[in-house]
Amino acid sequence: MSADGSWKITINTPMGAQEVTATITTSGDTFTGKTEGKMGSQEVSGKVAGDTLTWSANITSPMPMTLEFTATVAGDAMTGTVKLGAFGNAPLSGVRV
Repeated sequence: MSADGSWKITINTPMGAQEVTATITTSGDTFTGKTEGKMGSQEVSGKVAGDTLTWSANITSPMPMTLEFTATVAGDAMTGTVKLGAFGNAPLSGVRV
């Protein structure tokens, strides 16, 4: 599994679908990258376990919270969930671009 490359990711939140573009570079059991969307851009880093990526991101809008991501990569597709602080989980999907 290689998650390296650019991804268009959609997170289906209670406030509607949020789209971000992510660039990912793996190195062994870790990865680094950057996400960009309507709410701005952010450097990210996380863990790689087989075909699964995990990472967290701190946001300030629409309110401060930490988002916790778990995504599984299969070829050019990504699926997973995002823990939205106290607001439960939201599904995510992505395609390699």
